[in-house]
Amino acid sequence: MTIMPAPRHRAASRRPTWIIVLISLVCVTLIGAYVYPPRRYSACYFFASSVCSPFKDWLPAKRLRVLTDGEIASRVVFSDLIAMPTVQSKNPKIAFMFLTPGTLPFERLWAKFFQGHQGRYSIYIHASREKPVHVSPLFSDREIRSEKVVWGKVSMVDAEKRLLANALQDSDNQHFVLLSDSCVPLHNFDYVYNYLMGTNISFIDCFQDPGPHGNGRYSKHMLPEIEEDDFRKGAQWFSIKRQHALVILADSLYYTKFKLYCKPGMEGRRNCYADEHYLPTLFYMIDPTGIANWSVTHVDWSEGKWHPKAYRAKDVTFELLKNITSIDESFHVTSDEKKVVMRKPCLWNGMKRPCYLFARKFYPEALDNLMNLFSNYTTI
Repeated sequence: MTIMPAPRHRAASRRPTWIIVLISLVCVTLIGAYVYPPRRYSACYFFASSVCSPFKDWLPAKRLRVLTDGEIASRVVFSDLIAMPTVQSKNPKIAFMFLTPGTLPFERLWAKFFQGHQGRYSIYIHASREKPVHVSPLFSDREIRSEKVVWGKVSMVDAEKRLLANALQDSDNQHFVLLSDSCVPLHNFDYVYNYLMGTNISFIDCFQDPGPHGNGRYSKHMLPEIEEDDFRKGAQWFSIKRQHALVILADSLYYTKFKLYCKPGMEGRRNCYADEHYLPTLFYMIDPTGIANWSVTHVDWSEGKWHPKAYRAKDVTFELLKNITSIDESFHVTSDEKKVVMRKPCLWNGMKRPCYLFARKFYPEALDNLMNLFSNYTTI
């Protein structure tokens, strides 16, 4: 008799329970990211915009915080000012506003720049230490009432607002350029005039720096009106249209935040400089598409010091000025350990153009070289 072998019983397969749990957690997290994205971000915060864009209409709207009464009032005023049509002028002018301790060392060069263009510009001088001595009649009696200015403090912003207030009294002034005593023109007047008056944006430097010299200067005391994600940095040397100049004078809400909580020695350890953060932050929040995100005044920070590179007489050559006038990309570097370099083309009405109309920082001894080279380099 044949004996049949006993049937073998296979052990029940063990399901990978930990994998199932992990997948479930991931799914729950992703669903939660869609339905409840982090504050100030849409659900696409976790994904590439190219992936989310086909489905963005399906996603819930970004959860916004409730604005304070002051914010609502301010933004209504700002919105109307920005949308306001340009004041009609038969003789539109550019207001050149000089922020200087005293005498302007490059008056002769600027006089050459302005020569033959009377009626197309205005000059305003904020002399914070002493009354300037003028060598050109174009600058005589152009001083406004001035107050002391301390580097790094909000008094720098106060001086800018004082210049704007005086320049705005002339309804023909349509564009407003802030310049220092060490600034020089890089192009002839017609080029500068057409560049600034031919576009509807303001040239305010603005970028996000997550490092200690950027967001490291932010104070939570600025909440709720200014959140850290909105905090921006940029050079103080601006060139702005009339509507934006009016916004700066109309603002008290955001200005007060910077006056109180952005200053040297904040909280005993951090230095915050209002002139580097106030305008970039303000316009990033209220009209980000209305600014160029770069300044038309060239400054060389390549030496990595507290102050930019300064040019002496021996440095001022045709090659130097030609190189500066040919730059067509804005350049920013973050102050964190990564030192991220950000380069963007300078777009003027959608076309790539040279970025800079003016440059600083030049020593007074460079005047003669600049005078000799002016007719050559400004026609490039």
